[in-house]
Amino acid sequence: MTTITHEMRRVLFCHAHPDDETIATGALIAHLADAGKQVQLVTATRGEMGEVVPAVADRVAGKDLEEHRMGELAGALAVLGVERHAFLGTAPARAAGLPERRYRDSGMEWIRPGLAGPADTTDARAFSVAPLEQEVADLLALLDTWQPEVLVSYDAEGGYGHPDHVRMHQVARAAAQARGLPFVEVRHHRGPGVEWFEYPELLDRVATALRHHASQLTVLDDGATLQHVGGQTEPIAVGFGLAAG
Repeated sequence: MTTITHEMRRVLFCHAHPDDETIATGALIAHLADAGKQVQLVTATRGEMGEVVPAVADRVAGKDLEEHRMGELAGALAVLGVERHAFLGTAPARAAGLPERRYRDSGMEWIRPGLAGPADTTDARAFSVAPLEQEVADLLALLDTWQPEVLVSYDAEGGYGHPDHVRMHQVARAAAQARGLPFVEVRHHRGPGVEWFEYPELLDRVATALRHHASQLTVLDDGATLQHVGGQTEPIAVGFGLAAG
């Protein structure tokens, strides 16, 4: 996997919602950008189903949450150093001849702590249930335009089971195979076949990027812990593994 940091010049990250790119891969994105790589990102949805952090609810009230989260995402990407961003279903990440499509956040429900599953409110517009072949065609259109040399996304379980994460894994893996590109899965636990990286020097930068996603999470005063809207806390990830998908 070290070819990502040494040989590849253009790396495409494939994520499901605004904030996933920073939570799951912020340190890797920043590291690659600092190394002179062109970091690209495609986001499947605009996070319409995200629950808003109570402390900032007044700032979001009366606004379109989709547009608000798009603004948060733009701020985070500027901090991390992402050069190119697109939403799946919107040019250049839309198959030729098709009208623009906004894939919607599928939502989720907790099955047990640390494992999510589909929500009862998921509808036919949602990313996780839209036609897979159309989503793959949209991503292929982006690959043909931006010409990345490697794709990075979730593992087959979507990290913690969110249906949109699982679907993005499927879409990214299928598109990479169709174009003969390497596909790399991000892991947050050490294990066989996983190459581990640590970038503690990037903690402050990732924390700054996370603060742009204030509608969805809070960076605690220690600068090293994030708190999700449901109250769950976790260390800001500056260590992670990469495995061939």
